[in-house]
Amino acid sequence: MTQATGIPEEDQNLPLTEHLLELRSRLIKSLIVWGLASALCYWQLEPLLQFLLKPLLPVLPEQGKIIFITYQEAFFTYLKIALICGGILASPFIIYQAWRFVAPGLYAHEKRFARPLIFFSCLAFLGGAAFAYFLVFPKAFRFLAHFGGELLVFKPVFRDYVSFAVRMLLVFGLCFEIPVALAVGARLGIIRARTLHKVRPYAIVGAFVAAAILTPTPDIVNQLFLAIPLVLLYEASILVVWLLETKSP
Repeated sequence: MTQATGIPEEDQNLPLTEHLLELRSRLIKSLIVWGLASALCYWQLEPLLQFLLKPLLPVLPEQGKIIFITYQEAFFTYLKIALICGGILASPFIIYQAWRFVAPGLYAHEKRFARPLIFFSCLAFLGGAAFAYFLVFPKAFRFLAHFGGELLVFKPVFRDYVSFAVRMLLVFGLCFEIPVALAVGARLGIIRARTLHKVRPYAIVGAFVAAAILTPTPDIVNQLFLAIPLVLLYEASILVVWLLETKSP
């Protein structure tokens, strides 16, 4: 019966209402854990702020401080940081809940592919965010802080810095997902290693164009910090896709 319907056996007998109830239950659990993790992060906000502001502090002028310009700005920015860090802290539990909901509808070979896919996807995102924080941020902020010359005074606004830093961490994290996305395409039969090899020159040009658009500074050095990893990730993607093709039946 399973082969005839094309649906995993453990997923056939559940009505739609059961799926919706299970989805609601897992969403509620995930939100509760996210809320608790966010509360914990708000309680421990000081070390989180020190970590987030660390790349900016060396470029502040002597006795310089980060400012806020509206009454509610500091509170809501603190809350934003707590929610983001809480989401990161709760992400293993949230991913587990999503997996428990989806897994019954997958075949054994799909589960074998999905498990390492989730792991490497998380690892790639964290690698991209770490690359931005430790290598790109110090140089980018040093350049931007001295861009005003003698006529302008550098006084960063707390809300703007947090939004900028979070956005750049997200951008770099997503860029490092390229091998994972191409591996999924190869697994679905959409992408082949031979095709990726043929379009390599266009991909290299696209990497430098993307770096020019996404990096916060216009100088070539900081753009290379993103362009070169993108090219290397593309080369790694070709190898990953080729390996998947050789292992496929």
